[in-house]
Amino acid sequence: MNIKLIRILFFCKIKYLILFFATVLACVAFVYFKGFSFTSNAEKIDKKIIKFVKFTPTFEAMNLAMKKDIESNGNINWIKILAYLGTKYAGDFKKFKPKDILDYIKKIENKESAEKIIQNQKLYNYYLEAYSAVLDGFLGKYKTKKEQKEKYGLITFSPIAKNFFFNHYDDFGAPRSFGYKRPHLGHDIMCSVATPVIAVESGIVEALGWNRYGGWRVGLRSKNKKRYWYYAHLMKNRPFNSEIHKGDEISAGQVIGYVGRTGYSAKENVNNIDKSHLHFGLQIIFDESQKEGKNEIWVDLYAITKLLEKNKSNVLRRKETKEFFQANELEILS
Repeated sequence: MNIKLIRILFFCKIKYLILFFATVLACVAFVYFKGFSFTSNAEKIDKKIIKFVKFTPTFEAMNLAMKKDIESNGNINWIKILAYLGTKYAGDFKKFKPKDILDYIKKIENKESAEKIIQNQKLYNYYLEAYSAVLDGFLGKYKTKKEQKEKYGLITFSPIAKNFFFNHYDDFGAPRSFGYKRPHLGHDIMCSVATPVIAVESGIVEALGWNRYGGWRVGLRSKNKKRYWYYAHLMKNRPFNSEIHKGDEISAGQVIGYVGRTGYSAKENVNNIDKSHLHFGLQIIFDESQKEGKNEIWVDLYAITKLLEKNKSNVLRRKETKEFFQANELEILS
């Protein structure tokens, strides 16, 4: 073989070997320096977060559990009671018997071990985390400006102000067709236009404005970031309390807006809802990846709305502005 040809072939092989190793090194370097973001994303997707919650405790179960918690001044945790019942019934609260709560409390008072009381610890842990995400912070210590006496009880409010009539039924999951077919992921509270809408708990205003489905709406995020309260179909021309803005910190019981029938329109400030009502929703967020998209978790609020009726915000109206405001603010201590 020609020596010149051998040299050419040799240098070609060297060239391709250099290119090959350079490519390998580049890939290794890319994974080393950039791979952390891939790992982070993978961990975010694979992280063992709760992806589904079917909140089924009845009003009767929650009411009795809450009553026992308040009577004990917080020593008997009502969410742990409900998690125990969720485990016992496998989430089917149609099986609820008040005796089951009384028996559980008796066992706690007799200092029986958790292992003996709770037969399925793994299932119990799921219900405890899920129900805590929904209900944690509903009870606490507070003072009223009028009395200045420390109390313990319900520190979250009905979404409808005191002395304003409303009615409701369990419509969670009912079919909706505007835009596309979908289940109703909220709770409709039927009441008159201009009825004051109340912040259920303290939090941050995350959304304030128009949505083609919800019309004028407010989104309020709880301080622990686990709950996103959604109030929609607010009043045409005057949907919001004029004093609130996106990013504001809102207090429990504060007036945030007014009931209307806006929505079902790409055009702002349009009444396309047949009957005035508040669309009241609660999204549970264990991880920010669940905030929007296919992994959203929405809760049936029928029983919770009945429970919150026990604490309604008293409001008064300013003659000059015709704006409603909270009359007896709570000083929440815990």
